[in-house]
Amino acid sequence: MKLKPAAGLGGVVLLAFFAGSVAAKDLPVTPTIRQAGVLAISGNLAYAPFGYLDASGKPAGLDVDLANAASDALGVKLDIIPIPFANMIPSLVSGRTSVAWTTFSVTPERLKQVEFVTYLSASTVFVTTAEKAPQFPSKESLCGSRIAVQTGSLANDVIERLSDECRKEGKHEIRKAIYPEQKDTIQAVLTGRVDGRFDDSTAAAYLETQTKGRLKVTPGAYFPTPIGIAVRKGDTVTAEMMRATFQRLIDNGTYGTILKKYNMSGSAIIKSQIISNDAQIQQ
Repeated sequence: MKLKPAAGLGGVVLLAFFAGSVAAKDLPVTPTIRQAGVLAISGNLAYAPFGYLDASGKPAGLDVDLANAASDALGVKLDIIPIPFANMIPSLVSGRTSVAWTTFSVTPERLKQVEFVTYLSASTVFVTTAEKAPQFPSKESLCGSRIAVQTGSLANDVIERLSDECRKEGKHEIRKAIYPEQKDTIQAVLTGRVDGRFDDSTAAAYLETQTKGRLKVTPGAYFPTPIGIAVRKGDTVTAEMMRATFQRLIDNGTYGTILKKYNMSGSAIIKSQIISNDAQIQQ
């Protein structure tokens, strides 16, 4: 697969050209994407291992690999527009892109604005330094601690729910420290500004390895939730295109190979689904 900058598309653009002569005629490519020959997505390139810039400055990560595989399957080029996590849904709603591609936890609040196409499953876990890890053997030990979260992430809701439990047990509530990006929450932990951080179980395990044990995932996993990419509310055509494409990648083994590359096989799903309302979320 050859990658090169796109001409005239604006922003930081990544084009993945379709290799080979086999077009996926049985996949439901939307008329707009078929005519343009481009799958335009907003991408979070500040959240390893899902999206980041490699040593040469090129987009890399699990989400980038999956998006390239999806564009290959659809027979179109890929245009990745880097957008901060907190701005991805507003940018999608405004029409700048047709797909917001990052590890969105599917929540009722987000479903008011967008619909999701699932591709992973994860829980929220607590991450701290190796030195502090013995202080947090259980959920109850989190009460009274100061925990970093990213703006707009599911971790904000997790803290509120766990704090309610702390208060009901007569303990101090969890103190929330909000940062714009996940990389900022990591630095806050490593520099001792907070006791730890909440993250989804997929990225947390990767970071434990990447930091060579400086960061540790503590016991406990909270509030399992489906993970999906987002499309505009009511855009059933794009949603079905992405669902069918994910299912193709799952069925032909491409999906499993990519997840294995990033040690994410434990977060794999066997069936991609479109989630458009609260009733579809398994609590």
